[in-house]
Amino acid sequence: MTDPSATDLDARYGRTRRGRRPLVFGVVGVVALTGLVWLLWAAFVQATPPVSSRLLGYTITSPTSATATIQVDRSKNVEANCRLQAKAADFSIVGEVTLKVPADSPRRQSLEATLTTQRNATAVVLVGCTTANAHRPR
Repeated sequence: MTDPSATDLDARYGRTRRGRRPLVFGVVGVVALTGLVWLLWAAFVQATPPVSSRLLGYTITSPTSATATIQVDRSKNVEANCRLQAKAADFSIVGEVTLKVPADSPRRQSLEATLTTQRNATAVVLVGCTTANAHRPR
C-alpha cells in the first residue's frame, strides 16, 4: 500500500520518481555496440586470410603414388605449409605430404606434389594451407 503523505509531499515539492530505464538503455547500448564492433572486426579478419589454396587436379600414377597440383595465393610474403592427403576407397588416409611455400616465392603460384601411398589411392584431398599466425587450413 502506498503512503498517501509521501505522495502528497512528492507532488508538493515537485519530486518525480527517477527510474532505472536510462541506465539500463545505456548498458544495453554499450554491450550492443561492443558486440557489433567485435563482429565487424572478426568478419574482416576472417575474410582476408594470409593464405588460401585450391586443388587444381590429381592423378593416381601407380598403386603406391599419386600426383597433385595445387594453387596457392598469399596476401603477404609469409611462409606457408600446405597439406595434401591421399585417400583410399574406404576414405582412410593412405598417404600425406606437406609442401613448404617459401616467403620469397611468388604470391600466386601452382605447385605439384607427389604423394607416396601405402596402398592404392582413389583420391587426393587438399586439407589446406597454414602460416605461422593462421593455424586454420585454408
